[in-house]
Amino acid sequence: MEVIILAGGFGTRLQSVVNDVPKPMANINGKPFLEYLLEYLSSYDIAKVILSVGYKQEIIKEYFKNNYKNIQIQYSCEEKPLGTGGAIKKALELIDNDKAIILNGDTFINIDLSQMIHQYQAVDFDIVMGLKKMYNFDRYGVVSIKNNKIVHFKEKTFVQDGYINTGTYIIHKTIFDKIDLDNFSFEDFMQNNIDKLNIYPFFCNNSYFIDIGIPSDYEKCKIDFKEIF
Repeated sequence: MEVIILAGGFGTRLQSVVNDVPKPMANINGKPFLEYLLEYLSSYDIAKVILSVGYKQEIIKEYFKNNYKNIQIQYSCEEKPLGTGGAIKKALELIDNDKAIILNGDTFINIDLSQMIHQYQAVDFDIVMGLKKMYNFDRYGVVSIKNNKIVHFKEKTFVQDGYINTGTYIIHKTIFDKIDLDNFSFEDFMQNNIDKLNIYPFFCNNSYFIDIGIPSDYEKCKIDFKEIF
């Protein structure tokens, strides 16, 4: 299986604590956050990782070069911001197989990828999306499910409980074949095509999840990763 990691973010909300590197390269206990993602992936049968890079991409390329342990690394380079959908679409050009795992370069969830792949293979899918139940939050949108299919994405607002999109997907390589746009949001693509797409949830409620997009969670990550890695 091959993996695309979206690593082109500017890290605008982290500027007060991380302002000289791309967000996935934020220092966590002496190593970049992105290295922990690759370490996690190295325990699975992952042949290749495509790093979708943009902002200060030379820092990422110089650090990781073309291999991490047993994983081959290739780079999909944005000359200008393409949005999450555009970045995935471009990176899929480097995928050899008919499917790919998609991860965000600024979030980590210790999801069981073997189980997620098994579910992907067992359903008539377009997208399998990792979901996590959370409580009393307003930072994330909420995913609505009906008959074991994702049917709606709600905007960010305070909710007492709901499922959030963890930014972990398995998708088919041909999913964007009819999309002429180069710059677009993957989230908007899913919402705009919700009636045409089969989007299945993969529940990972017991999995640890962190998004380092804000300073408080960036600091929390430093503490948590001492226990996890």
